[in-house]
Order: sequence, then C-alpha cells, then structure tokens
Amino acid sequence: MNTIRIAAVTEDGERLSAHFGMAPLYRVFTIEDNTIVAEETRSKPSHTHHAHDHTSPHHDHADMFAPIRDCQVLLAGGMGEPAYQKALAAGLQVILTGGTIQNALQAWLKGELQTDLRRIHHR
Repeated sequence: MNTIRIAAVTEDGERLSAHFGMAPLYRVFTIEDNTIVAEETRSKPSHTHHAHDHTSPHHDHADMFAPIRDCQVLLAGGMGEPAYQKALAAGLQVILTGGTIQNALQAWLKGELQTDLRRIHHR
C-alpha cells in the first residue's frame, strides 16, 4: 500500500493561506492508493510581521515544520523564500497554488496540480 501525507497550510481550514508564516493551522490528509482515508487539523507555529525580524538569530522556520514531519507534500498559497528553502530542506515537496484545499487536493489526486513559483515572496 502506498501511503502519502499531504499538509495544507490554512488560516480558516478551507482555503490555502497566501502567507505561510502567519497561518495558524495545517490540515493533514492521509492518502492511500490515491484515496483520502483520513484527515486532521494540527496547530502550526505562526508569526506576525509586526514583531518579526528575518535577520534575528532567533528566527527559525524549522519549528513551523515540526508538526508535519510525517508529511511528504506541503500545499500553500504562498510563502517567503527562507521558509520555502527550509521546507525543501526538510524533504517536503512544496506545491504553491491558490484556492480551496479541496480543489488543490482533487487536482493533486488527478496528477494535475502544478506549483506556481511566482507565489514565493521575495524581499
């Protein structure tokens, strides 16, 4: 049996978040043989840009990925370059796309979901 876990970053549980760092939740889907067999919501460490300094030595996106260590794919509406690079380094396949989580999942299951690298936020 082929099992894959897909994490979708979200603010409301329905739509992919355009701002990975600020979103408070992951929806995690377990897929076996191209069928969703389980789903759950997990808390995600988040930050706000008001008290946020990317140059701080204490700034680390790695802990944001801790709740999804068991996942292979990350769906997001957008994210900054540092978070994107850390997600790749964590072994995640990152797919940047917009819209609802369900639409993105259905496209992924059909093999039709493409990543849009223009959704990486550059400074």
